[in-house]
Amino acid sequence: MYYLLILAVGIERVVELIVSKRNARWAFAHGGKEFGHDHYPLMVTIHTALLLGCAAEVWALHRPFIGWLGWPMLGVVALSQTLRWWCVTTLGRRWNTLVIVVPQAPLVRRGPYRWLRHPNYVAVVAEGLALPLVHTAWLTAAAFTVANAVLLRVRIRVENAALGYT
Repeated sequence: MYYLLILAVGIERVVELIVSKRNARWAFAHGGKEFGHDHYPLMVTIHTALLLGCAAEVWALHRPFIGWLGWPMLGVVALSQTLRWWCVTTLGRRWNTLVIVVPQAPLVRRGPYRWLRHPNYVAVVAEGLALPLVHTAWLTAAAFTVANAVLLRVRIRVENAALGYT
């Protein structure tokens, strides 16, 4: 069942990329400017490695499912997906996996953006820790968390500068 969960998250990522490509076309057609593209390939690599690491660690190291850990972590994964798609629907056409800013578009201050500047990254951090721990893949959880922290430090700096938060 865990492999099906990973597959489902992988399919969700493909859907995100489809939505992102569509939104990028719209943003560029409306004068959007991309920022910080240099870190994007690393982001794709880290997120792909998360999914592959989850499957590989459980398979190769025979990680068990431990109910008292796995069930709550599954709940965190579900909540992170809910938050992620709340972000996507709140931003609408302006949501993207790239950092694209459309000139003259006001900052979004509704939905989860009422409380946080970058709620999508809360979802990413929570999911990146919880998804591996659903099936005790703690090495993958630790590696993703560290790699993602380094990446988010760059990514958030780029977004803040692009949106005029700095």
